[in-house]
Amino acid sequence: MATETAQPRVFTDANGIRQFSRDQRKSGNRIALVPTMGYLHEGHLSLIKAARDMADIVIVSIYVNPTQFAQHEDFGVYPRDEEGDMRKLTSLGVNAVFAPLRLYASGSSAAAGSDAGNVVGAGEHQKGAHETFIQVEQLQQPLCGKSRPHFFRGVATVVAKLFNITEPDIAIFGRKDYQQLLVLQRMARDLDFAVEVVGMPIMREEDGLAMSSRNALLSSDNRQKALSISQSLQWARKMVEDRSAVSPSELHDAVASRIAAAGGRVDYVEVVDGSSLEKIQDVTKQPTLIAVAACFGSVRLIDNIELS
Repeated sequence: MATETAQPRVFTDANGIRQFSRDQRKSGNRIALVPTMGYLHEGHLSLIKAARDMADIVIVSIYVNPTQFAQHEDFGVYPRDEEGDMRKLTSLGVNAVFAPLRLYASGSSAAAGSDAGNVVGAGEHQKGAHETFIQVEQLQQPLCGKSRPHFFRGVATVVAKLFNITEPDIAIFGRKDYQQLLVLQRMARDLDFAVEVVGMPIMREEDGLAMSSRNALLSSDNRQKALSISQSLQWARKMVEDRSAVSPSELHDAVASRIAAAGGRVDYVEVVDGSSLEKIQDVTKQPTLIAVAACFGSVRLIDNIELS
């Protein structure tokens, strides 16, 4: 007779999940954290499965972090599905879920229970509100840092808070957010977090679109057009494999023109060093990353491909 999988323990306060983690460590367990903003898809689930292989205890955090959104971005409409997320986490045997209502002190005049006041540019700084942020000075500047200068400050800060609260041994992130992964690895190194930050491969839909919670916001027409991102990246890979020499500018033009022709609004296409994110002259001299951000309708998508 099949046994029903136990639901994860759910914590909404920092002290509760911190004590849970410390109790697990006292028992000799290795702890993995998978930070998410919810609306879980197969990409997230692949990270959780990897965490199960790397640790004894898996904690998943679900929190739509306001400090990585600007006022004109999609914090208010970011997809959420608490019941569906819990079903998926239960099926994977996750041990604990940290789902805080808020993680930032908002000051005396902020609405109770709301984190919306911490969206960048949402209002004036309130007396007593959160004012401490982490910046990874160089790695946060290129790629997404150009059009979203607030983003990595918010990401680094919230992940540092999650590390301090859950005290994991290992934290798992996806390589679709490649720059984010590098930023967090550098932050963990520079601030001496005893956390191994691990990146896992990009998960894709059957048609090649990189899995993202934001895919749910695409219209059916734009969903089809967005395939141009992964298709153009594969075309670029083939250019490198088939030709004895290809310049970064040729790769840029090939990718950008295909996305634009499909109706996408290109934020950036960059051909960079895979470790430093600095621009390169020759794709054969170092591990190379081709990174893309493009908008279809109001939905901004990112993707990348690594060339060894």
